[in-house]
Amino acid sequence: MPVIASRLIYRQPQPEDVQRLFAIFGDPQTNLFNPAGPMTCLADAQRLLNRWREHWAAQGYGWWAIVLRDAPQQIIGFGGIAPLHYLTQQRINLGYRFAVEAWGQGYATELGRDALALAFDTLDLPEVFGLVRPDHRMSIRVLEKIGMQRCGVLDDVPGEAPSVVFRACRPTT
Repeated sequence: MPVIASRLIYRQPQPEDVQRLFAIFGDPQTNLFNPAGPMTCLADAQRLLNRWREHWAAQGYGWWAIVLRDAPQQIIGFGGIAPLHYLTQQRINLGYRFAVEAWGQGYATELGRDALALAFDTLDLPEVFGLVRPDHRMSIRVLEKIGMQRCGVLDDVPGEAPSVVFRACRPTT
């Protein structure tokens, strides 16, 4: 079932989303801070989409396909929370990637807040992490705006500066 936020609709990714997934993840602009670079073939997009769908089937949550309420036929990005290996530890990670035309409009901040609400209010998770390259100032700002705190670094890219690790904990009542 889709989740409708103030401006965005989040829904489980579908098989027919593979082309848009490839368009966004294969765009060099959306990968400026991704050490692996852009996705290079549709088969990679299909494998990623299959992993996301398997996680949804097993866990009931995961990365969403993100559309505007006013234009629900056009995916503007993908994001949400899902497990990610931080070298040897698996953590619940907040991540996102938006098409270039969606940048600068506050969608990442909105998604981040909604993903944390899902994590803490619905799934009752104790904490969520965010991993960002140290020179990706815009993503760092998004994580700070949604209340995540720097909690360390992760030397995850050989020969590069360590990534910055952020964390948000479930609020206590």
